[in-house]
Amino acid sequence: MGIISQRLHDQGIVLPPPIQLPNGPLPIPWVHVVGKRVLISGHGPGNSSGVYSARGRVGAEVSAEQAHEAARATAYTMLANLQRELGDLDRIAGWVRVFGMVNCVEGFDRIPEVINGFTSVILEAFGPERGRHARSAIGVAELPFGIPVEIEAEAQLV
Repeated sequence: MGIISQRLHDQGIVLPPPIQLPNGPLPIPWVHVVGKRVLISGHGPGNSSGVYSARGRVGAEVSAEQAHEAARATAYTMLANLQRELGDLDRIAGWVRVFGMVNCVEGFDRIPEVINGFTSVILEAFGPERGRHARSAIGVAELPFGIPVEIEAEAQLV
């Protein structure tokens, strides 16, 4: 077991199984490795059953606290897909950037707090040097399947 996997295990975190999406017209990969760059498609929250229960807009059907937890769950889903693709999370030398989208009502301005859920998982797992990343967080009117949070990222391989 690698260092990152061990840290997750020590925290009692079990990475979720792959999320099964409805068939789309194109087979878009969750993780695309180009040289030392790891481009990570937009991920939503998952859990041990593969599907996260909170659905809707933050500030209406979903609270800011629930959305923060959804962002944490999104990190676990992303880490699970990275582990499946790379074989070992220790191959990640560092995180480059994160782009978080929050499905929220007009006037909801706590978007960075929501995406902090994702960032905290990455920092906890990879530490302050490897986990450090540039980040943007925006509010949007809708996200696929009614999920409250979607996050894409880029990392770099060792």
